[in-house]
This record gives sequence, C-alpha cells and structure tokens, in this order.
Amino acid sequence: MERIELGEVQAKFAELLWQNVPIASGALVKICEKELGWKKPTTYTVLRKLCEKGLFENVGGVVSAKLSREEYCLKKSEELVEDSYSGSLPAFLAAFLSRKKLSRKEAEEIEAMIGAYQKEVR
Repeated sequence: MERIELGEVQAKFAELLWQNVPIASGALVKICEKELGWKKPTTYTVLRKLCEKGLFENVGGVVSAKLSREEYCLKKSEELVEDSYSGSLPAFLAAFLSRKKLSRKEAEEIEAMIGAYQKEVR
C-alpha cells in the first residue's frame, strides 16, 4: 500500500470520520458544518481526497472506512521506524526509551508481549 500523507485539516476530518462511520454523506455534511464550520462543498472536496488516498469510500451516499484508525496508525508507525531507524525496532525503542522512562507495569507488559512472540516463532 502506498504512503498516506495527511495534512492537519485532512487528519482532523479523518478523525471525525472514524468516530462516525458508517455515516450517510448528508449527515456528515451536517456534522462538519457544526464541528468544523464547513460548507457542503468543502466537506465533499476533503472527503473525495481521503477516498482517493484509500482511507474511506463513499458508496451509495454512505461513507465507510476502508482503513480503520488503528490500521492507519500502525502503518504510520511502521513508516516511522523504517524511515528514521532503517527498520530497526530495537534502535527505535532505544531512542524512545532514552527520552521516556517506562513504568514497571509498562515494562512488564512489553516483556509479556516479547515472551508471547518468542513462543509463536519457536
């Protein structure tokens, strides 16, 4: 899948969509008018751009997500690790942990995830 780059306005609109999908496009126009102060043409223009990027689709006047918020965030996280740390998760974690200290609970959760993964690959 191609990279999906969102500007600030598109990201805000995408968040609003993820909170409300599936939604009739007419209802979406009303929400955008109330929440964002947008007119109908603005809503449809930004929606069309997000549909072209593969995040959402508008079929029969109903807008739905082609990519969930979680899937989008996972994709962006993978891109960050790839671009900034040459795909090295340990390098990313080392950089992250140099600035943020984990709580005991967070460390235990990470250890449990690693343990579960190690069991899967054996």
